Amino acid sequence: MEVFSFIFGICIGSFLNVLIIKLPKNESIFTKTRSKCPSCNHTILWYHNIPLFSYLFLKAHCAYCGVKISFQYFLVELLSGIIALLLFLKLGLTLEFVFMMILSYVLIVLSFIDLKYKAVPDYLLLVALILSFFATNFSMTEAFYNAFLFSGAVVLLNFVITFYIQNIKSKLLKDESLKTQEALGEGDIPIIAMIGVILGEAGVFAIFLAAFFAIIPAIYSNIIKKDIQTPFIPYLVLGFYTEYFFNLKTFIKVFF
Repeated sequence: MEVFSFIFGICIGSFLNVLIIKLPKNESIFTKTRSKCPSCNHTILWYHNIPLFSYLFLKAHCAYCGVKISFQYFLVELLSGIIALLLFLKLGLTLEFVFMMILSYVLIVLSFIDLKYKAVPDYLLLVALILSFFATNFSMTEAFYNAFLFSGAVVLLNFVITFYIQNIKSKLLKDESLKTQEALGEGDIPIIAMIGVILGEAGVFAIFLAAFFAIIPAIYSNIIKKDIQTPFIPYLVLGFYTEYFFNLKTFIKVFF
């Protein structure tokens, strides 16, 4: 079952790549024709489309035109397989496992769309938030309380940090572009609420981890790419799963 859960995960990951590419463009995800190379438009044979293995076998290049295949395809499939395996080991074949699997797939799609476009579809955020209420171990009352508590706290935090960026940091760095920047995007709030619904108070630690994980990419983006915007949803998701699977909050309490 462990092996099957991983194989099932990487197969779903292949479909998630389709969603990541097509949803932001409002393209139909269902077509009558088979997958084609976006570069040469050649139909991809089934044995060139096996999750993970085809990417390695083809050495990350199209079998027909030789154009490099994005590493995103391999990474999404691998992450989907690993998360499916970890969820099965943690939850077993339960209803909670099913809801967490679906939620995980939505979070993966959101993360990679945010990385590429720095914006995500609102309906996916709503789907993730709704699914979290079915995947949580808290009662419905506690789940709603945690959602409102976390999202409300983030709105206040966003106001304070945004004020700092726009009024203090912009003057110190003499950077006029910072005057219109917001600390957190609107899409971050539903994800933070989702974290609160599932993790409860441990969600605070997950958000701290997210901020920690985002530090180096944010610095790289600011200095090397001269980009002041850092997509935060991928790091929120990473912080969420780090705490969800490894329970670092409890570990730190025991040893410190």
